[in-house]
Amino acid sequence: MRIDVITVFPKILADPLNESILKQARKRIDLQINLVDLRDFSSDKHRTVDDTPYGGGPGMILKPEPLFASLEDVFRNPKDQSTARVIFPTPQGKLFTQQTAEELSEIDHLVFICGHYKAIDQRVIDSWVTDEISIGDFILSGGEIAVLLMVDAIVRLRPGVLSDIDSAKTDSFQNSLLDCPYYTRPEVFKDLAVPEVLVSGHHQKIEEWRLNQKIERTRLRRPDLYEKYLTDNVEQQKKKKVRRK
Repeated sequence: MRIDVITVFPKILADPLNESILKQARKRIDLQINLVDLRDFSSDKHRTVDDTPYGGGPGMILKPEPLFASLEDVFRNPKDQSTARVIFPTPQGKLFTQQTAEELSEIDHLVFICGHYKAIDQRVIDSWVTDEISIGDFILSGGEIAVLLMVDAIVRLRPGVLSDIDSAKTDSFQNSLLDCPYYTRPEVFKDLAVPEVLVSGHHQKIEEWRLNQKIERTRLRRPDLYEKYLTDNVEQQKKKKVRRK
């Protein structure tokens, strides 16, 4: 898997991309992460990458020339562009979810453009971007933190990254449900005991308890996900009935 990140501030990304799961991923699978400094593609001695917006207004806009040049450098072989996804984190984008992470984890080449300042020139989006993605209804100083979030969520789903892939399969948002509570030793701590079912050794009852906890937690905390879970379950039951016929 190859990931290219175009940014004005590569130092923000350098250390986090070499820690924890992402560090392990580089050792365990064929993962290449390249940080592309946008200023290296500026055409003036001041390494300028932004300018004021046409039509006036506050804020600065990332210029098209360095962005086009950096993307052309990433795609030195034009054929690579046909199978890659170019992602721009933006509040105007489609919401990033676990399902998005799963979809993108199957792509072998991802390119992220980190916005900064007010915006980037729309011509870059129109010409290069395949996916505009939002991580939520809030504003960050730039796209770097959003990219870190997405890269972590995506890479951990690649085969071979996690030592126990079943752990990822039971995370929150799988099957539109939040995850259940978990406990470890000691069995009693400050008079707080682990639920009896979890120490019973009865695996079916444990699975039923965990599923019920997931459903109830989702119903109380995320009614939107709960409705999706109910809808998905109805659809699955319909498909099962069709297969039986």
